[in-house]
Amino acid sequence: MARRSSAVVAGVVAVVLVGGAVAAIELRPRPEPAQASADPALTTTTVRRVDLADTRMVAGTLGFGSANPVKGAGPGVLTKLPKTGATISRGTVLYRVNDQPVVVLYGDTPLFRPIDKPGLTGRDVRQLRHNLTVLGYRSSARHDDVCDASLLDALRHWQRDLGLPQPGALRPGQAVIVAGPGRVSAVTAQLGDPADGPLLSITSTAKVVTVPMSPADASSLRTGMAVTITGADGKAAPGRIISVSQAAADAGDGNQPPKMTVTIAPDDAVDSSNSTSVQVRFTTISRNGVLAVPVGALVALQEGGYAMQRPDGTLIAVTTGLFANGMVQVSGPDVADGTAVVTTP
Repeated sequence: MARRSSAVVAGVVAVVLVGGAVAAIELRPRPEPAQASADPALTTTTVRRVDLADTRMVAGTLGFGSANPVKGAGPGVLTKLPKTGATISRGTVLYRVNDQPVVVLYGDTPLFRPIDKPGLTGRDVRQLRHNLTVLGYRSSARHDDVCDASLLDALRHWQRDLGLPQPGALRPGQAVIVAGPGRVSAVTAQLGDPADGPLLSITSTAKVVTVPMSPADASSLRTGMAVTITGADGKAAPGRIISVSQAAADAGDGNQPPKMTVTIAPDDAVDSSNSTSVQVRFTTISRNGVLAVPVGALVALQEGGYAMQRPDGTLIAVTTGLFANGMVQVSGPDVADGTAVVTTP
């Protein structure tokens, strides 16, 4: 009987232990279910009204511009030549042939015949009359392009003052016709050479900036456009385009396309103490007060074109305009200043 009671007690204890274990298991805190990862925060921007400008920075060279060759004409031997860097102007003796002066005159018609008798008619006659008048040797005529006694008399006085023998006739080789004031950039001939060949080169007297560009890049540039020039000291100076060459500046090699030459006149002095290299900033297109967003706010549509996405996921159809400095001009019926849109970081 005692053994049975012991067994019953043991069984109860076992049941209690088992039940305690079960209770322990039931009372243990259950882990919280895993939270779904939060949606990443959207980066937004706003449509705003700004000024946009398409600019580009290119390297240029500060100097005196492209050189123009000067060729002699007529017989004789060179007996005096100018020094490189010498400035020339109307009435200047540029060089001497057989020890006789060859003088600079302004114009665009080379001397191609003697001007030595009344009745000659042409642009060369008008050109000579104008030069003599500016130099102080006036003549009167009913027609400027017709040679007459008054023109030949003015020519005679001028040539006597120069010390020319047998004055009264201007022959090819006695004057050099140039476009305006210049600077001798190089002398290629030597004393004793024949006078009827390449002699020297001249450039402008004012410093200019020349920029080689591809025809495609130069196609949007026009004479008179404003630019900004940055010199060796880092200071910016304004300037304007004075010419865009219509012919290629060089033929290039087989792998490089030909270049155009853009010539710029600085409005202020540009520092070139250490280098002739400068940087030129061109502004080809500008838009003032337009609505724009960062380029990252554009959404390319599968059917073509672009849109912008609102924070709620809806799209706004847009028409794009000028792209500049990471911004893009946008327009459309639903585009308004201050509209919030999604953009890439």
